[in-house]
Amino acid sequence: MKFKTKIAIASDHAGFGLKNRILRYLAEKKVEAVDFGTDGRDSVDYPDYAIEVAESVSKGKIDRGILICGTGIGMSITANKFSGVRAALCHNTATAEASRRHNDANILVLGERVLDEETAVQIVGIWLETDFEAGRHQRRLDKIRAIEKDQQAAGRSSEGC
Repeated sequence: MKFKTKIAIASDHAGFGLKNRILRYLAEKKVEAVDFGTDGRDSVDYPDYAIEVAESVSKGKIDRGILICGTGIGMSITANKFSGVRAALCHNTATAEASRRHNDANILVLGERVLDEETAVQIVGIWLETDFEAGRHQRRLDKIRAIEKDQQAAGRSSEGC
């Protein structure tokens, strides 16, 4: 595996089993992972774990992250609230590859209840190995960054109203 940076990873209780399987896969491939939890199947709130990973990626502390919950939907919604985060909920290798090649996704989101482990591991492998193509896709990401900047500016200007 050519990917040589740290991966932040977290799950809620519904993604705990798949998170552990992915951690084993990353260790086998010698990819360093930072586990932000959770540590069991006791019910927890997915935003608490998505925030940790998304904030690390948003602030540039870690290049990429992986989030897992039951369906992946809640983790996606939460992670994409952070500036600079491009969290992609992927259900197969085609969406994983496109999320990297076309969208430069920096957080992969998976759903334990909707994926079998073998498929999830394949998705992770493709996602880690695929490079961003840039070119016409960069123009689109620049437009997304402009939206983020506009939203941040609007948030600052509406304070105190």
